[in-house]
Amino acid sequence: MSPADTLLRPTARWVLGHALPSRAMRTAGRRGDLQGQLLEHEVSASETRLQEIADAARAGGPLHRAKFVRLTASLPTVREVLGSNDFATGVFDIEQGPFARLGAWAKDTSQLGPLLPPSLLVSEPPSHTRYRKLVTRVFSVRAVEALRSRTEEIAAQLLDELPSHADAHGRVDLVEHYCALLPVTVIAEILGVPLAERERVLEFGAAAAPSLDIGLGFREFRHVERSLAEFRDWLASHLAALRDHPGDDLMSRLVAEQEDGVGLTDAELEATAGLVLAAGFETTVNLLGNGAVLLREHPDQLARLRAEPELWPNAVDEALRLDPPVLLTGRVAVRDTTVAGERVRRGEVVTTFLAGANRDPDVFADADRFDVARSNARDHVSFSSGRHYCLGAALARMEGEVGLRALVERYPDLTLAPGRCRRRTRILRGWATLPVTLGRPAGSS
Repeated sequence: MSPADTLLRPTARWVLGHALPSRAMRTAGRRGDLQGQLLEHEVSASETRLQEIADAARAGGPLHRAKFVRLTASLPTVREVLGSNDFATGVFDIEQGPFARLGAWAKDTSQLGPLLPPSLLVSEPPSHTRYRKLVTRVFSVRAVEALRSRTEEIAAQLLDELPSHADAHGRVDLVEHYCALLPVTVIAEILGVPLAERERVLEFGAAAAPSLDIGLGFREFRHVERSLAEFRDWLASHLAALRDHPGDDLMSRLVAEQEDGVGLTDAELEATAGLVLAAGFETTVNLLGNGAVLLREHPDQLARLRAEPELWPNAVDEALRLDPPVLLTGRVAVRDTTVAGERVRRGEVVTTFLAGANRDPDVFADADRFDVARSNARDHVSFSSGRHYCLGAALARMEGEVGLRALVERYPDLTLAPGRCRRRTRILRGWATLPVTLGRPAGSS
């Protein structure tokens, strides 16, 4: 690649993936387009505005026609789109014209990322079927439950250390010192990362997480690409070490897993590790932060959990429903089809507004209320649906339950302090900073 291409191709990727969509959506949003408004940071940070958009989309029918896409906040319609073989992930493979040609020219097949092939997020049958079958065998519910005791140990250690991070006013940033560290430490163990290299994986995780979003500035976009390239280089040598000296970690098992004598390719192993790192890190950070705020803002529900601890798994699903880590996802029609009785043409994009569907009043009674005992809390679509249902759903639920329960049991008097702010992301939703005052730990005199 020439020196000019070294700069031009990344610039083209940024323009197509971030600058142009962001500019077009902002312009459309100022003119009243619901999809455009949905992707504005000020809107995505506001629970009230998000629900106003969801209500407006549902008022326009199950499949609202926005300027560039079809938008749905109807839970049944979201499930129909995500479960349909008439829709796929990805856009450029469908589109024709100069943008598609520019995208093909700018593509870097050596890149690693959760939204790049051969990641499970963007692969489709038949390769997706074989690929997911092998990965699911390893990342099973039973395997995740086996990690529970170790996750409890990690949470306890982090909670021990929290007071040492308090400022002069006794405040601690819960995101920086707990919500972020718990999932990425678990991920490092899943990947079989030696202790000496875990700090590096923490850095990779923090840098890779924005790859799931859109509207990044050029500098952040290039930082993400470089970080993922460094992670891929590190990963190649790490996978080789696991082949020579396998451990008890899930990644070692995945390296060895086969179907009819055929295992995952190096590219698929690298993509799976990248997906675990990027998707498993940021989304669980958001779950823990969002859940902590919901529990502190609803003391009656926290009191019920203390009286009925068997409700904790359901409480995590209710937190996922009410304040999901991911706001939306999109699909493109690969052929003319019908959704909710409406015609959708090949190449049309449908945005499934997950956060809106999670509060569909036709599915959830008193949908805006936080209720840890809600009987159908698990009916949310925060982990998507269909063949791309989140592979790490069981892991996220387990980490959410362990992390939130350990936090409120250790620090029963924890209070939210002024100054919390949302991340400046559009698709991912969580707290960038979450200052709290811990109070006395349980059992102290």
